Amino acid sequence: MPFIEESDLLDLHKDIDKAQIINERLLDQIKFKNKDLRRLKLQRNVLMGITALFLISVLAITSFTAGLSSKKSYENQNNLLVSIDSLDAIKTRIDNLRTQNEELSLVREFYLARAFLDKEKIYSVQVKSFVDNNITLASEALTNTLFVKTNPFYAYSLGNFETLDEAQSFRKQLVAMGFKDAFVASYKDGKRIKIEDPY
Repeated sequence: MPFIEESDLLDLHKDIDKAQIINERLLDQIKFKNKDLRRLKLQRNVLMGITALFLISVLAITSFTAGLSSKKSYENQNNLLVSIDSLDAIKTRIDNLRTQNEELSLVREFYLARAFLDKEKIYSVQVKSFVDNNITLASEALTNTLFVKTNPFYAYSLGNFETLDEAQSFRKQLVAMGFKDAFVASYKDGKRIKIEDPY
């Protein structure tokens, strides 16, 4: 029966760990690229929709002005001016809709990122816990904070990190700033899994 030395086994485990880290990074890159592709596809579809709306508007205005060609030239000039004004109004409306669409895309991306963070294991640095729900510290606008109920306390944590090393480094910075009791905890689905080693 073949014999494997302990050092060879440790080297194999290190190689497996390195390969796993590389695979995780590649998966993160794939997720990032997929997100970019979805965003580009959405932008392309919105732009095509706006272009189609613009073309339909131009055709409608052109057919409307063509129908009025049998009237007096003075009336044609007035109608043409109205049509040009209407075209400017439509262009302004399209620009407004494009701006609103970009804002809605940002909001959608924010909520998609929050949903992704809830499904993945993340690390955060808890700086305080309260017996009462202190709403003044919690804000939905603060995307890089967690306010989690850990019976019977409410835990307030800063940072959303993918790796334990990043969270530990951030914890050291917070301790240097005066948060002596800060510690690293892991979260998944909005719930704390465990308290991690601080170093």
